[in-house]
Amino acid sequence: MDIYTIIFLALAVFIFLRLRNVLGQRTGNERPPFDRASRNVLHGAQDNNVVPIPGAVIDQAPLAPTADVVPPTDRWKGLAEPGTPLAQGLDAIAAQDSSFDPRHFLSGAKSAYEMIVLAFANGDRRALKDLLSSEVYESFEAVIKDREKHEQRTETRFVSIDKAELVGAEARDRAAQLTVRFVSQMITATRDKAGTVVDGSAETVADITDVWTFARDITSRDPNWKLVGTGSAQ
Repeated sequence: MDIYTIIFLALAVFIFLRLRNVLGQRTGNERPPFDRASRNVLHGAQDNNVVPIPGAVIDQAPLAPTADVVPPTDRWKGLAEPGTPLAQGLDAIAAQDSSFDPRHFLSGAKSAYEMIVLAFANGDRRALKDLLSSEVYESFEAVIKDREKHEQRTETRFVSIDKAELVGAEARDRAAQLTVRFVSQMITATRDKAGTVVDGSAETVADITDVWTFARDITSRDPNWKLVGTGSAQ
């Protein structure tokens, strides 16, 4: 062996020993490599109920309640007092329909109230069919037919809707029912064929209080409520 071969062999042995000191040896007792993905999970009650949550830390303390969490006693604040039949009825409806929002309902009920009153005055059967139950529609149509028979027409104009408040709520089988008291001001008059006012007044503003009940099938995809009962406040 020449001198160059000896030098290269010595250099190779030296490099091998240095690498061994730095990297170490495998003995079979090493800890497995850290699996980051296995830490980023939120465990359920069973091992087969594991939902990956990117970036989650499973051993952190529970989060404190946020300001968006509404205490049960304040759930219907401004609509119903806790423990009343109205509040219990709202609870029953919300238990079956998670999307139920009584404030949104009241906003829509005010619009429906005005639309129904005006459609009834104008004899608009098509509009009424979409907003009324079949029983209520039949009673409304009977009055419209009677006006037509006597060649009368009704003029109605809203001045204001001063209040729309829930006074009843109930969940029965698949149906939810909400009863609303409307307090409004309107001008209404019925004229005969010659144009003479035979009922109401064309100039006087009347204070009107109506109590209407709306219902919808909670299991239906149709979110619309229909008028199923009408009455006047005592």
